[in-house]
Amino acid sequence: MTAHDTRFQAVIFDLGGVVLASPLPAIAAFEAETGLPPRFVGRLVIEGGSDSPWACLERGELDAQAFCVAFEQQAVGAGYRLDGAELLRRIGEAVVIREEMLTAIRRLRDAGLRVAALTNAWAAPDRAGRVARLGGQFFDCFVESFRVGMRKPERRIYELVCRELNVPAEAAVFLDDFGANLKPARAMGMTTIKVADPAQAIAQLEHLLGLPLQDTRSL
Repeated sequence: MTAHDTRFQAVIFDLGGVVLASPLPAIAAFEAETGLPPRFVGRLVIEGGSDSPWACLERGELDAQAFCVAFEQQAVGAGYRLDGAELLRRIGEAVVIREEMLTAIRRLRDAGLRVAALTNAWAAPDRAGRVARLGGQFFDCFVESFRVGMRKPERRIYELVCRELNVPAEAAVFLDDFGANLKPARAMGMTTIKVADPAQAIAQLEHLLGLPLQDTRSL
């Protein structure tokens, strides 16, 4: 077991945009190819707020079919038509594992830290197969929003993952690619890292913990 900064007992990872490739390029391509304004999908998500079709999908309150109907209606209200099922399909296909993140997670667990996944997601038919590799081999705790009926940035989902890990917020580091998801974690006392470039994020985590998290071992 490698020594590390003992202030920290756990590291919590978002999936899409952190452990997995970001879906944002796929969304941007969908917008460009279907004649939607840039960032139109993101605007619908944000402007819809906590009760939007997107939020309800991620909390498991709507299935994919009901979401598509509601989201397409929301888009029409904003002046454009879109195919919700095609959008979800493209986002699903963008799920590619970042191997360097799995190496870092393995090193964290080797050092005795607890590791969790905390992700906003929905119950896609093929989801289990897409994330199967990430299960217990890499994470002590795997929190998916649609399974627990809450989503980031709702404070209660951060409280849940800390309970599952059995650590106080102050002893956890949280990595996410959206600043809005980091803000409530910081307010609770977590140390946060915003992920834009995976290599830079891993370097920040190495510096914070005092641990080498990159090596050449085969996964």
